[in-house]
Amino acid sequence: MSRPRILIVGAGFAGYRTARTLSRLTRDRAHITLLNPTDYFLYLPLLPQVAAGILEPRRVTVSLSDSLPDVRLVLGEADRIDLDDRTLHYTGPEGEGGTLAYDRLVLAAGSVNKLLPIPGVAEHAHGFRGLPEALYLRDHVTRQVELAAASDDPGTCAARCTFVVVGAGYTGTEVAAHGQMFTQMFTDAQVRKHPLRRGMRPRWMLLDVAPRVLPEMDEKLSATADRVLRQRGVDVRMGTSVKEATHDGVLLTDGEFVESRTLVWCVGVRPDPLVESLGLPMEKGRLLVDPHLRVPGRPELFACGDVAAVPDLENPGSYTPMTAQHAWRHGKVAAQNVAASLGLGGARTPYRHRDLGFVVDLGGAKAAANPLGVTLSGVPAGAVTRGYHLAAMPGNRVRVAADWLLDAVLPRQAVQLGLVRSWSVPLDTSSPEVARVPGGPGRRQDESARSGPGAALAADTGDEGAGDGGTGPAGPGRARPHDEPAKGQPGSGPTQVRPGSGAAQPRSEWETAKGRPATGRPGSGAVELRSEAETAKGRPATGPGGEPTGTQAAGVGPARKQPGGEPAGTQAGGEAVRNRPGGETAGTQAGGEPTRNQPGGEPAKNQPGGEPAKNQPGGEPAKNQPGGEPVKNQPGREPAKNQPGGEPAKNQPGREPARNQPGREPAKKRPVPAPPPGRPPSGHPAPGPVKRTDVPDDPDDSTKGDS
Repeated sequence: MSRPRILIVGAGFAGYRTARTLSRLTRDRAHITLLNPTDYFLYLPLLPQVAAGILEPRRVTVSLSDSLPDVRLVLGEADRIDLDDRTLHYTGPEGEGGTLAYDRLVLAAGSVNKLLPIPGVAEHAHGFRGLPEALYLRDHVTRQVELAAASDDPGTCAARCTFVVVGAGYTGTEVAAHGQMFTQMFTDAQVRKHPLRRGMRPRWMLLDVAPRVLPEMDEKLSATADRVLRQRGVDVRMGTSVKEATHDGVLLTDGEFVESRTLVWCVGVRPDPLVESLGLPMEKGRLLVDPHLRVPGRPELFACGDVAAVPDLENPGSYTPMTAQHAWRHGKVAAQNVAASLGLGGARTPYRHRDLGFVVDLGGAKAAANPLGVTLSGVPAGAVTRGYHLAAMPGNRVRVAADWLLDAVLPRQAVQLGLVRSWSVPLDTSSPEVARVPGGPGRRQDESARSGPGAALAADTGDEGAGDGGTGPAGPGRARPHDEPAKGQPGSGPTQVRPGSGAAQPRSEWETAKGRPATGRPGSGAVELRSEAETAKGRPATGPGGEPTGTQAAGVGPARKQPGGEPAGTQAGGEAVRNRPGGETAGTQAGGEPTRNQPGGEPAKNQPGGEPAKNQPGGEPAKNQPGGEPVKNQPGREPAKNQPGGEPAKNQPGREPARNQPGREPAKKRPVPAPPPGRPPSGHPAPGPVKRTDVPDDPDDSTKGDS
């Protein structure tokens, strides 16, 4: 008899607890598969401490393969579920598709950032639901303080030191509290080490339309948190939110404009959009389930966590809130009921839970907690809060405690690593736990992020220009004059440049691995910037029609170097000439036609006179003289040798005249006929063809070109 197949979607609090409990209950009598975009479980309550530099990122993660040895882990994101066929279709991390069959399906996909139709929020704000967003916020805050310290303008300095957090719930309150402590310590150190930077003071604002901080919690807990925040210097404004977000700041609902470069969106969460595609009864975006966490009418389908509307038996007529405590306990009950439905466990049990209290870490020794209904604050609350987190974490307890101890005795390291860029963590995404990769496989967020209010369009191509101010409009994938192509992006390869736009389109990781050059659009003149690895391997960039071409000279990148180390000259049309090692010379004529002098006898094509150039004796291109001198044909310089009129190459300033090849006869000069009708005259004379002297002028000669 084959083992039943149990498929769990999502490894958050609910999904991870379901997998762990099922593994213990079934004892290899069922085949358990866990589908998740990442290979770790994220302990979300400690994420603000990662952004503040207290904990290292891996401290709040638990390896799924190590902690769930009897569970098969499949990396990917669910795309579609066929309920009748009992199959799930997913997309892997490298774009490959797959299908998983199941006998029991547990949906625990979690939640994503909640968006509101406020102008500019999707383009200039960032959420706080995943590890990439926490890493980005840590780098961004550090960068803004450093840029403020280097600015001579008091207004710019104040704007960069102003940080706006929208949403005074659990996450927003902790982000503002830890952020205020981190930036205050950082700026104090800056002023202490650099006396000229006096006057730098960070300003954190916490906004919410609710009447009080932590509105979903006890009023005493809310009052404690509000008092600690105000004592720390956080500007708490209740009944106020954002009316519009811009690059220079935010316009508040009370009419005030706050200049800032940072907008953190912690308004709330919404269930993962995956459950909406099932066509089953919903309750405010969540899938309706019975008290046993089973979907009515679908005995094989269970749901738990943030995607499930679970009836609250302690408060009839309501549903359990979307909190980590409920999700963790949902997972245990779901696992018990799934095992019971397969005959591998005991009887089914309904979900019942009584709140044992909440804890809110406000940084340092300050916290707010109400364990078993007892309101605490100060040091006792801090001890209870950290003790609770250590007990609730499924791993890394020793490492977390060690980081807390080191943070208490050592200063924090305020260093920006630049591992996550602004466009990698758009606000409107259905996968906040995965950073967007340039050229990576399409995911569900690529479709959802471009529709509806708050479409994340600018964040796809901009780097830090949308609310960062650190690098301005030029971001990753954008070419700058005298810069190398963008490097260091995860999965990034050489980029493709559109003329006149300045924006670069990255190649996929698969294309880079296969060594396939990106091609421009036919007729567009788009060319590809090559990476250092491709340059070393001698792979040509490709332009329209598949012909090798140089990089554009107008603000794209540096000219390529010749084998002798001298930069290649550029043609009058603005295209750079590129001489490849081994004698291959790629260039472009003034009219935009590419030319080639391939080693081994392939002549140049599309000369203005229509006559193909012939190679020098021995296959050496005519342009590369001994010593690596490039052909000069730039505006304002002397024309290259063998120009119409038959004059030899002129001496370059400060250099010796070009000499002939050793032991060879000099190339003879040949007049160039007039350009054909209809071709616009070139702004600069193009080099004429070169004729070989050691072979007869035979029309059947294989060294001549065929075009």
